[in-house]
Amino acid sequence: MHLPHTTLVAIAAVIAATAVVSSHQTAGRQGAAQAAPKPADTEVHTPVPAVVTPGASDSAPPSDAIVLFNGKNLDEWVLTRDKSPAQWVVADGVLTVNKARGVGNIETRRSFRNYQLHIEWRIPERITGSDQGRGNSGVFLASTGPGDAGYELQILDSYNNATYVNGQAGSIYKQGIPLVNPNRKPGEWQSYEVIWTAPTFGADGSLKTPAYVTAFFNGVLIQNHFELKGETVFTGLPAYKAYDRAPIKLQSHGDPSEPISFRNIWVRELK
Repeated sequence: MHLPHTTLVAIAAVIAATAVVSSHQTAGRQGAAQAAPKPADTEVHTPVPAVVTPGASDSAPPSDAIVLFNGKNLDEWVLTRDKSPAQWVVADGVLTVNKARGVGNIETRRSFRNYQLHIEWRIPERITGSDQGRGNSGVFLASTGPGDAGYELQILDSYNNATYVNGQAGSIYKQGIPLVNPNRKPGEWQSYEVIWTAPTFGADGSLKTPAYVTAFFNGVLIQNHFELKGETVFTGLPAYKAYDRAPIKLQSHGDPSEPISFRNIWVRELK
């Protein structure tokens, strides 16, 4: 049978188009096979994290820690008021607040920016007083000036002692209420594990990024990446003032209750 020329042309066009589609499908399958993901595609081998030897216990400093109190001396500490040698009491591996008139707060000789802090503290077994006058102290995560200037993580006997909740143990003073209250009773050692992210400031002193705190109290999460509104103040509203690096400060509170004690204080600087 003789087909018209136009019919032959149409058939040839259909065959050519079919071949093109088939070729594209084959190439697509080959490309898909070549692009199939492999586990190694998402494996990263450098840079290798530095090796850090952990302490013999969770309270012992790891190999890259700066030991701030070793149970023997106060070489790492000075008085906040005039930067002279610290005058708190060291005995039997324990550091106890000196509430004598004129002594006051102590702070680290070194200054820090971002860090992990471990610190243990103990309320006296026979503590007296109530509310904020019962074992009051604090860890200032950045000491920005004399007295109580800075950012305070509160210490207080909150085992069975009612007070305002943004001032109980584990609070970011007057700002962050702790998520829970895991206090141990007076006479027992308590621990804070803190991740401090310092605020950053522009060249003109304006705030670029706020401060954040994550904290564990006796192994229990109490502050979960809490954003601070500024320095912690007793009266008025918090506000930021520019600083770069700052010491860590321990508070000698003016309440009349018996002085509290500390041990196992170390810090790891974070990049």
